[in-house]
Amino acid sequence: MNPAMRRIAHLDMDAFYASVELLRYPELRGQPVVIGGGRNAAPETLDDGTRHFRRLRDYAGRGVVTTSTYEARALGVFSAMGMMKAAQLAPDAVLLPTDFDSYRHYSRLFKTAVATFTSQIEDRGIDEIYIDLTDVPGEPADIGAKIKQAVRDATGLTCSICIAPNKLLAKIGSELDKPDGLTILTMADVPGRIWPLPARKVNGIGPKANEKLAALGIVTVGDLASADLGLLQTHFGRSYSAWLAEVSQGFDERPVVVSSEPKSMSRETTFERDLHPRHDRAALSAAFTGLCVRVADDLRRKGYTGRTVGIKLRYDDFRTVTRDLTIPVQTADAVEIRRAATECLKRVPLNRRLRLLGVRVSALTPVGSEPVAPQPAQAELPFPTEEQGN
Repeated sequence: MNPAMRRIAHLDMDAFYASVELLRYPELRGQPVVIGGGRNAAPETLDDGTRHFRRLRDYAGRGVVTTSTYEARALGVFSAMGMMKAAQLAPDAVLLPTDFDSYRHYSRLFKTAVATFTSQIEDRGIDEIYIDLTDVPGEPADIGAKIKQAVRDATGLTCSICIAPNKLLAKIGSELDKPDGLTILTMADVPGRIWPLPARKVNGIGPKANEKLAALGIVTVGDLASADLGLLQTHFGRSYSAWLAEVSQGFDERPVVVSSEPKSMSRETTFERDLHPRHDRAALSAAFTGLCVRVADDLRRKGYTGRTVGIKLRYDDFRTVTRDLTIPVQTADAVEIRRAATECLKRVPLNRRLRLLGVRVSALTPVGSEPVAPQPAQAELPFPTEEQGN
């Protein structure tokens, strides 16, 4: 098929986590709201039935913003920003805790709604998907409008969709008319709508590549499209420069991948305060067990077992260490995962406070629909006891 005849959509939920929270707290609509607080950021219900919300100015800690409403973004608060910096920019913004169970619930709802149109869906995360609409009858604008309405009916939320000849343009286009956007792009639209955009808007041009391009005077996608290929090869090598030249013209032949096998599953947590391996041994042990149980639950729910168990530690000086252990038999059992992860812990120094702890299972193998029976995980962490000293 002529690539220009393909119809590929990228659907991106609008400010997804924040929008889910606004369903729960509709009185916050139109206000700057930041998601990313811990449990102590949960609103308090007063005697008269009204809710008292925490404000960002009251936050103390080293957490980061998970997401924010468009009103908060207008004040400069974006995802992955340090919460303390966000508090300086928007001290009066409402702070809410994250609720990933709710986000996953609404993610399943919107993906199920889209699946009524076609099974050709590539899952790209909790809030975005690619959809191959090539064989779906109808005009692109009509199909897009129907999908958007189906998502709204299923979730009460809005999404932005771009339908284009390929994944590259669909991804870029879904951002052009946010929120609640419906964008139709053809190859003829590349000069007018894509070339004026910053080069970093192309998925695959990261911060370092963008800096190098800017140093060469290449700021927009259009600059990239007109750049000398030899110049690009000198600074980026033959392969990456060839890719840059292709995407700047809007070319992308990647298919929509309907199914893919995960390489690993992991869970990690960043502590509100740094925890000491000895003085906070009980809290660390509980967190460690919880991570192992959650990874085991993920494996069983998605139908996988794994053979390689790993841990990740980040110390209070921001150094990060990882360790892995391959076990003899595939498992999705929390006890076995914790036992292997404990062996990994014994191979790292536990002489500094910890700010992050993570557990990962890799070398995955799919199993049938039969669930692996869960078992309690109660092994102890190899952290020093009070008597063992610092």
